[in-house]
Amino acid sequence: MAFKIVTDSSCNLSEEMVDEFQLEVLPLTYMVDEVQYPCFLKGGGGELSKFYDMLRNDKVITTSLPNQANTETTLRGLLDEGLDLLYVGFSSAISGTYEATERLMARLSSEYPDRKLLSVCTNAAAGGEGLLVWLTAKKAKEGASIEECFDFVQETRDSICHWFTVEDLKYLFRGGRLSKTSFVAASMLNIKPVLHVDNEGALIPMDKVRGRKKSIKALCDHMEQTAIDPASQTVFISHGDCLEDVETLKSLITQRMGVTNYVVNVLDPVIGAHAGPGTLALFFIGTQK
Repeated sequence: MAFKIVTDSSCNLSEEMVDEFQLEVLPLTYMVDEVQYPCFLKGGGGELSKFYDMLRNDKVITTSLPNQANTETTLRGLLDEGLDLLYVGFSSAISGTYEATERLMARLSSEYPDRKLLSVCTNAAAGGEGLLVWLTAKKAKEGASIEECFDFVQETRDSICHWFTVEDLKYLFRGGRLSKTSFVAASMLNIKPVLHVDNEGALIPMDKVRGRKKSIKALCDHMEQTAIDPASQTVFISHGDCLEDVETLKSLITQRMGVTNYVVNVLDPVIGAHAGPGTLALFFIGTQK
């Protein structure tokens, strides 16, 4: 039985990759000046640079889950086509997207008893989620069944490493991930945090370094410590409109580990609104998160 892999816009996959693997992407949304926008829109890739310009101009931006009515319409349409569904979703420790979609899938399962509807949380976000979705989609394209793809996500998700740093701490402060005292002190000392996502999919601060160059180097250092056969991997990098820093990071990784294959994408608005312009995130397969 044919099946469709369904994910959400946190995965940061390009429109070309979505089309290549015939993925269905549920768009989270963001709101500016009381106008709501989808985080993923076919043909709308240029909007992301405008989004980061709005952040730099101190626009107040709020974010929300995929519209449930639209999600239900999308999923029903796929089921009515005779497709089984595998939903591979955004970390439930960061967003309510997975839980909301999983509940909807469970309800639809009772209405479509002849269809298989499977949901699995990636415990990942941004390019980490995208890397896992991409690897799963490749398995499906090679002929893996829906059950085999489900098992693959569960078996692989604890090996998807997330390391990232931010340029401006005010976005973490606004989002409640940094106290006012820490924000003021770190800003005065030019401290840049290095964070990762743990096995439960939660965001965890790990290092504090002085200056942007050292924070970028720290991402490479962490990869060198845990990456499995890095030169043979395709490494994912997501960024908050800071391509020069992406090139710096790529150069370090290539020099030290021989990596040549990269997938680089701009961070989606839901993550970008909370991390800010200048966020730089690195994703790869490692011995541990």
